[in-house]
Amino acid sequence: MRGLSDPRSLPIRGEKPVSSYKVVGIGNAIVDVISQSDDGFLDLMGIEKGIMQLVEQDRGEMLYDAMKNRTQAPGGSVANTLAGLGALGLSTAFIGRVRDDALGQFYAEGMTKGGTDFVNPPVAGGELPTSRSMIFVSPDGERSMNTYLGISAELGPEDVPDAVAGGAEILFLEGYLYDKPKGKEAFTAAARACRAGGGKAGIALSDPFCVDRHRDDFRKLVKELDYVIGNSHEWESLYQTDLSAALEQAAADAGMVVCTRSGHDVVLLRGEEEAIVPVDEIVPVDATGAGDQFAAGFLYGIATGTSLEVAGRMGCIAAAEVISHYGARPERDVMALFRDAGLV
Repeated sequence: MRGLSDPRSLPIRGEKPVSSYKVVGIGNAIVDVISQSDDGFLDLMGIEKGIMQLVEQDRGEMLYDAMKNRTQAPGGSVANTLAGLGALGLSTAFIGRVRDDALGQFYAEGMTKGGTDFVNPPVAGGELPTSRSMIFVSPDGERSMNTYLGISAELGPEDVPDAVAGGAEILFLEGYLYDKPKGKEAFTAAARACRAGGGKAGIALSDPFCVDRHRDDFRKLVKELDYVIGNSHEWESLYQTDLSAALEQAAADAGMVVCTRSGHDVVLLRGEEEAIVPVDEIVPVDATGAGDQFAAGFLYGIATGTSLEVAGRMGCIAAAEVISHYGARPERDVMALFRDAGLV
């Protein structure tokens, strides 16, 4: 790992932990509320199609009330990835913040039932409610997310248990954390603890608008972390150039670079090594969680020592599974799909 502003300069509380989790994630703990809608409804409600928008509490409540046939599930980008990794049999833990309210209890219990340790107890008496994202799925499978961050916006370094982050073989971080100063501090604390414990840390760039908001910080992180996952729009936004030039720069900066391209070949770069993984283009039922589950498959490959190409193929299989149905988490046995493809 390259630097993180000399993380060894900040001491880790307690003794160096023995690794207890294959993958630990840190991110926004958000209840996903999913509903089907058409483009006319999106226009009527002033929702920009296909992106994630942060909303205030009043608008969040209004959109929630407007949803028909809604379903709820524990969500958040990194949490979805951990759920996929847990389903594949890896030991996982999630660092996040929920309130001790109905949605918070639902979230914590759902993560635990899904096989991921939710290491932060729900906060009693918090002023802000548990976070939620109203996700409107269009007939073409595109999803439009309207996220009220609530109490997850208060996630800070005090929520990062050193024994958990420092015991991670792989730490997976969420770019959205940079939207709040305390989240940025939590992010840094977790990455430092992971490095001190001998693990590897990486980030998902989250979305092009997130990259726009934090471009300078993310450019530094690309050089400091062990791996960075993003789609073509995010990499172009990061370097403010076309994709070919952006990936050339990223390869020079980063330890490992992953670029997904919405149904086109996935590009993976590590030093002089390059893997191009073809994608079977399919019409999505619901694109929610495609990037999250790609990350799950990819990280499973990295955690189990596969080649870069096999890790990329695993990511593509996991992503294809999740877009074949509603919801951001796998429903089929993804390990069986890996076996069918001859990857395990």
